[in-house]
Amino acid sequence: MILFLKREHRLHPEFMEGVRDQASVALGISAWGLMTGVAMVKSGMSALEAVLMTLIVYAGSAQLAAVPMIAAGAPLWVILAAAFCVNLRFVVFSAHLRPYLMHLPRWERLATGYVTGDLSYVFFARRYPHAGRTPDEIARQQAFLMGNCAVNYGAWMGASLLGVALANAIPTEWGLGFAGILALLGVLCSLATSRLRMVSAGVAGMAAVVAWALPLKLNILVAIACAVALCLIIEHVKPPPAGEQHA
Repeated sequence: MILFLKREHRLHPEFMEGVRDQASVALGISAWGLMTGVAMVKSGMSALEAVLMTLIVYAGSAQLAAVPMIAAGAPLWVILAAAFCVNLRFVVFSAHLRPYLMHLPRWERLATGYVTGDLSYVFFARRYPHAGRTPDEIARQQAFLMGNCAVNYGAWMGASLLGVALANAIPTEWGLGFAGILALLGVLCSLATSRLRMVSAGVAGMAAVVAWALPLKLNILVAIACAVALCLIIEHVKPPPAGEQHA
C-alpha cells in the first residue's frame, strides 16, 4: 500500500481529508480485523496460512465466511463460491467507480480496486457524487480516495496480523467483531439522507433476514437485488420534476 501511494497523492490536501474521514471508523475496523485474525487461527489454520490469507484476500466478510468452511473441510469450489457471493457487492462498487478511475492505467485501476474497502467506497461516494471533469477535480478525488484507503488498509492489516499473533491469548468470546458492525451501522445511518435511501436500506435489511437460510451467504445477494430493483422501480414510476413536465 505504501508503494502504491504516489507522492502527488500524499502531498495533496485532500489526502489528509480522506485520512481524517476514515480515521473516524478506524477503531471499529481494527476490532473487526483483530477478531478475524483470531478466528482464522482458532479455526485450525496455521499462523503462516492466516498471514497469507490476510495479505492476499483482504476481505473481512469473505474471510469470515470462508474460515468455518475451511475448518469443516468443505470442497474448494464451495469455499470459493461463498466468498464470491459475499463479495458480489464490489461489482456494484466498481461499476460506480468506473467513471472516476478510467483515466488511470490498468494496473493502477486494479490496485485501486484491491485496496478500496466498503467504508472507503462509502466515504468517497458520499463526498464525490460525480466524477471529476477537470484535472484538478480528478487529482482531488484520487488523493482523497488514497488517503481513505491508506487508513482502512493499515487499520485492517495491522489489527488482523496482531490477531493472528495473539490468537491464543484473545478469547473469541470477547466478540470484538461487533465493533466493526457498529462502525458500518454508523456510516449507514449517516448516509440515510433521503426517503429513497432509507426505504432501500430497510428493504435490503428485511430481504437479508428473510433469505437468511439460503446457502453460501446468498441472502446478501438477494438483499442487494431487492434494494436495487425497488430503487429502479421507484425512479421509473415517480413523476418528473415540475420543470420537466412542460418541457
